[in-house]
Amino acid sequence: MGLRSRLIDDQRDRLAAAGSDRWRIVSAQLAAKVGPMAVRGALLRPRLGSSAGLPLIGRGVRVRNPHLVHVGRDLVVEDYAEIQGLSRDGIRLGDRVSIGSGTLIRPSGYYSRAVGVGLVMGDDSSLSPGCYIGCSGGISIGRETMVGPGTRLFAEDHVHDAADASIRSQGVAWGPIVIGDGCWLASGVTVTAGVTIGDGAVVAAGAVVTRDVPAGAVWGGIPARPLRPRDAP
Repeated sequence: MGLRSRLIDDQRDRLAAAGSDRWRIVSAQLAAKVGPMAVRGALLRPRLGSSAGLPLIGRGVRVRNPHLVHVGRDLVVEDYAEIQGLSRDGIRLGDRVSIGSGTLIRPSGYYSRAVGVGLVMGDDSSLSPGCYIGCSGGISIGRETMVGPGTRLFAEDHVHDAADASIRSQGVAWGPIVIGDGCWLASGVTVTAGVTIGDGAVVAAGAVVTRDVPAGAVWGGIPARPLRPRDAP
């Protein structure tokens, strides 16, 4: 879908559905926002590892090591998000991915020697505002998956087995996180290292997921536990 269609046709249709004919005002407001985003995207695009289209980049966005960031068509990165590219496998974002304002994607620490694994996101998936994606151990997010505001994914854990040594000195252990297709992680979810969330699963707001979630299940709580299958009455 082209930019013109999204700015004009989409706004006309959705305003009409709401009983309003003021789509021209909304389209003008959207164009005023998207125009500068497109300019920033045009400046960033030559520095990316690869890009299938023109990304839309918000104000204050920081992309570190952009040569390790690969993006598909219609990427949207909202204001003040940060994408750190330094990683073994890079950051790979599919078509129509959106990154919410203030979200941090960090596969590697700024001050440590270890270079992390990276992040893969499938087509039509989104990270809402304020997410923290700690992908040092590797994170894979499938297609059409929605990650809610303030969600935190940690693909590493601090080693703390030796009580006579500081936790800081014992380093970290990596564990990949895999989130399937068509999932919904609601607001404020935390997912710990080594967890797999199956296709179509739902995780309730505020849950702390410390073990695998089966496909098609609804989980919630601290620690997260099964609540019901999605198809239950």
